[in-house]
Amino acid sequence: MIEAVITRLKAQVGFLQERVEGAADFTNLVATRKASSYSTIAHVIPLTLRGGAADAATGMFRQSFDRSVSVILSIRSNDRNGRAALTNLEDNLFAIINAIVGWAPNDEVGVFRLVGGRVVSMAQGLFIYQIDFSIQDQLRIAQ
Repeated sequence: MIEAVITRLKAQVGFLQERVEGAADFTNLVATRKASSYSTIAHVIPLTLRGGAADAATGMFRQSFDRSVSVILSIRSNDRNGRAALTNLEDNLFAIINAIVGWAPNDEVGVFRLVGGRVVSMAQGLFIYQIDFSIQDQLRIAQ
């Protein structure tokens, strides 16, 4: 699913210019506090898996669940506390949101919905914003 979200963002969000990576690259960003050579980059990471109602019938088990992913938007800024990164921030956030909500990457039961967003950091010239999405799916296991 993560790769499908990465592919979707690369194709749908022009300002990212295909600068979308996975969790390993984000780990490096957090460890070094240095953005890549790009001024703006997004990382897609798995977030939560939350089980819902379950039922069982003869020979079948079903359970709904929500799977959440985060898109972490990192913007390098020329000023130390990241204020310059706020230029066009709302437009950029909604470009990402519009690319993901209402879409399903595979044969999931539901489509992605927006869960929320928040500023993660505004320090050392790097602005980091997290946007969380969730999609409903269902386990179907023959017993």
